[in-house]
Amino acid sequence: MRAIRHRRRSIPALAALAATAVAAPVLLAATPAAAHPREGRLARELVTDVTARGAYRHLAKFQQIADANGGNRAAGTPGHAASAAYVHDTLKKAGYQVAYQDFDVFEAHTRTERATVLGAAPRELPTAAFTFTPSTPAGGLTAPLALARVDETPGCDAADYPAGAFTGKIALVKRGACTFVEKQKAAAAAGAAGVIVYNHSGTTPVRGGFSSPAEGVIPSAGITLADGEALAAAVAGGEVTVRLELDQEHVKRTTRNVIAETKGGRSDRVVTVGAHLDSVPEGPGINDNGSGSAGLLEVALQLAREGANTKGKGPANKVRFAWWSAEELGLLGSEHYVAQLSARQKKDIALYLNFDMIASPNPVQFVYDGDDSDRTGEGAGPAGSAQIEALINGFLDKKGKPHEGSDFDGRSDYGPFIANGIPAGGTFTGAEGVKTAEQALRYGGTAGAPYDPNYHGAGDTLKNLDLKAFDTNLDVIAHAVGTYAQDLSSLGR
Repeated sequence: MRAIRHRRRSIPALAALAATAVAAPVLLAATPAAAHPREGRLARELVTDVTARGAYRHLAKFQQIADANGGNRAAGTPGHAASAAYVHDTLKKAGYQVAYQDFDVFEAHTRTERATVLGAAPRELPTAAFTFTPSTPAGGLTAPLALARVDETPGCDAADYPAGAFTGKIALVKRGACTFVEKQKAAAAAGAAGVIVYNHSGTTPVRGGFSSPAEGVIPSAGITLADGEALAAAVAGGEVTVRLELDQEHVKRTTRNVIAETKGGRSDRVVTVGAHLDSVPEGPGINDNGSGSAGLLEVALQLAREGANTKGKGPANKVRFAWWSAEELGLLGSEHYVAQLSARQKKDIALYLNFDMIASPNPVQFVYDGDDSDRTGEGAGPAGSAQIEALINGFLDKKGKPHEGSDFDGRSDYGPFIANGIPAGGTFTGAEGVKTAEQALRYGGTAGAPYDPNYHGAGDTLKNLDLKAFDTNLDVIAHAVGTYAQDLSSLGR
């Protein structure tokens, strides 16, 4: 699961923008009967056949691959390439139609990140270069500061940059309300030569960034809240000159998604299931997201065996499994995949199921809040998302497993599907968030500690998993895939 680098445009807004191009499934009344189709043979058999023991061997393979490739499986590295080959070849042998989908990603290597307030006693500020910022000229960019208007949407639109006041200057902008890309573009449109964003809380510099070098328009960096407020006060009293020095190298690499689908099943009723396969460079990513990747792989293999055991009769609906790359760089693999689809191909996808981090060592059973019943964050998903949530909740209830909602906050690969009007759902067991005392009573584990203390670290290994949570979520995947492969009536398809 990717870390929050900046606020993306709201998911409901993106879905609304796509509504004219992609017809969403008809929203049914959220009744128990509609949300809980009768469990069929395929779902029952998949839940029985898919086990944590079976899926564990894939986790062990991912750990072995990381160990042999510098300790990680990050996008664009040999560790990820070997992981993708393992998934591809395993599914090919099982009889799936399997393909790679290659695309380019970039790495940012910062060599210099410095902002110095000039004057009689020059003062250097703690500074963080934005990911994929353009570099400043040799010797830095020296210019007066100009303060963007601070309101509920600071520095987000043209009105925050008075005409003529920013030409050739460095814009000083407060963090919040819109993306760093939007702030940077607005400052550049006003004539600013660079932008410094100061934090809205805490004591550390803003660590912002852009998705690729193409989004970087002018040199951009972050500073702390205290330094930003002090500069803003000084600018209000007179001219303040800053030298901004940024030197960053952008290295292009090629990485790949793995896409596998059943040979049979209706191609206009596609059940798409995904998990990201890449780790961060800092660790092997066995929970994040070897766990979801291994779970999908094992379900796919058991689904293929079910077809073989029924004399080749496959599911009624085509099932498409996807292992995304570059999720940790900003959902790039899933975004690339969805962007390549025609309007017709998007419409043919009945739903998307996402599984990211399903074996956290201090877990909570989260289910994506498709109906926005929790009334937090980004709102409900596209029509059909409520029914997906209800299906998963109903299954967990039947198993006597506690669960709770999780907002569609855009941190995982459901984002591009929701933005295109495709209903989505899924589970995860927690990242860097802290378990509450109430959650500890419901699920066990340690209150006041992160759900995954090893999130995005070297400790995200085979030794630091909760296999009971893993097993529960494997059952969820198996039940959802088995149900929707045969029956989409709850989604109006």
